[in-house]
Amino acid sequence: MTPSQEVDTIQTPEIETEGYGNSDLESLDELPGEVEMSLFDHLEELRQRIFYSLIAVAVGVVGCFFAVKPIVQLLEVPAQGVKFLQLAPGEYFFVSLKVAGYSGLLLSSPFILYQIILFVLPGLTRRERRLLGPVVLGSSVLFAGGLVFAYLLLIPAALNFFISYGADVVEQLWSIDKYFEFVLLLLFSTGLAFQVPIIQILLANLGIVSSERMVSGWRFVIMAAVVLGAVLTPSTDPLTQSLLAGAVLTLYFGGIGLVKLTGK
Repeated sequence: MTPSQEVDTIQTPEIETEGYGNSDLESLDELPGEVEMSLFDHLEELRQRIFYSLIAVAVGVVGCFFAVKPIVQLLEVPAQGVKFLQLAPGEYFFVSLKVAGYSGLLLSSPFILYQIILFVLPGLTRRERRLLGPVVLGSSVLFAGGLVFAYLLLIPAALNFFISYGADVVEQLWSIDKYFEFVLLLLFSTGLAFQVPIIQILLANLGIVSSERMVSGWRFVIMAAVVLGAVLTPSTDPLTQSLLAGAVLTLYFGGIGLVKLTGK
C-alpha cells in the first residue's frame, strides 16, 4: 500500500460523519421519477389544474351562498349593539354574494393547494419535497390562526374604538356593505400577514437569508411591521394597527427561532 492510499483510507470515514455520503447528498438534489415534458404538455397540465380549481371554487361559492345567513350572523357578532342598514336596493344580496365568494374560496383552498402541489411536484428535488409537507401544513395552520386572531381580537378592538369614540354624538347605524367590506378585508389580510414565519423558513432553506441576518435587521423589521399594520388594516385607529404590528413582530421572531432549529 502506497502512502497516498493510506491517506485516502484515513480520510474517507471523515467525509461521511454528517450522516450522508456523497451519493446520498447528491440524491437529495435529484428529481425522482423525472419525466421529460414539452412546453405544450406543461401548459395543458396547467390548464387542467386551473379548471379543476375553478370548479372547486364554484362549488364552494354556491354551497356557501345557500348557507350564507348563518355566516353573515356569525360575522355580525363582533359588532354587538350596532344596527345594520340596507342603504340601496339589493345591497344585502350583493353582500351575500361577497360573503359567499370569500367563504367558498376559503373552503376550496385545500383543494386548490393540492392542485398546485401536483403541478409543481415533478419539478422538485428530494430535498425540496421534504420541505413541502411542513411548509404546507404550517402555512395552513398560520392562516387559520390569523383568521381567529382577527375575529377574536382585531375586529372587536377596532369596532369598540369606533363605537366608543362617537357614542355621545352619533347613533350607530352602519351600512351592511361597508361593514362586511371592513371585516372580510381585515380577516384575509391578517391571515396573509401570519405567513411571515413560512417566508422566513423558505428564504433560509434556499440560502438567501440566514437567522443571524434576520436578527441583525430587527430595526428595519419593526419599521416594516408598523407600516404593514397601517397598510393591511382597513381602519385608521392606532389600537388595531398596533395589535397587528405586534402579532407580525411576534411571528417574525418566532420564525427566527424555527430557522435556528433547522440549523440555518
